[in-house]
Amino acid sequence: MTFDVEWAEHKAAALAGEQAGETPAVRLDHVAPGTGGGGPAGTLVAGSSSINGNANLLIEIAALLHEGRPDGDASTMARAPRAHTEVAAQALRFAAFADDQFKDTVALFAGLATRLKTTGTAFARVDDDTARAFLAGLLSSGQYVPPECK
Repeated sequence: MTFDVEWAEHKAAALAGEQAGETPAVRLDHVAPGTGGGGPAGTLVAGSSSINGNANLLIEIAALLHEGRPDGDASTMARAPRAHTEVAAQALRFAAFADDQFKDTVALFAGLATRLKTTGTAFARVDDDTARAFLAGLLSSGQYVPPECK
């Protein structure tokens, strides 16, 4: 089964589930329905807690991947004299390739987490500046009205 055929089957199953009233567990091309806003699919809402939570999740994934890293001696059984020298060379080449890909994946997750943490910090700073500007405007042009005068 090709990827395109399998992907088409998954999309058809998801569409059938949506028409039956089921909420999909994951939506890659839409935001969650019911989050308010302008479009039929809702609007994207971000908060510093969700940004930092996702960054922490990426760090946890990177740590779990690092803990389950491939064993360096995984290709020991395929070395000469147990295996033909060409087989041993190819097994060693594949092991080096797999290790390189693994390290790249862990580095990618760690790098994404770092960028997401930076984004979360910047978001909190902008959010704080907006709140300060609102309060400053309220204090400078606001007027206290006692409850009994309303």
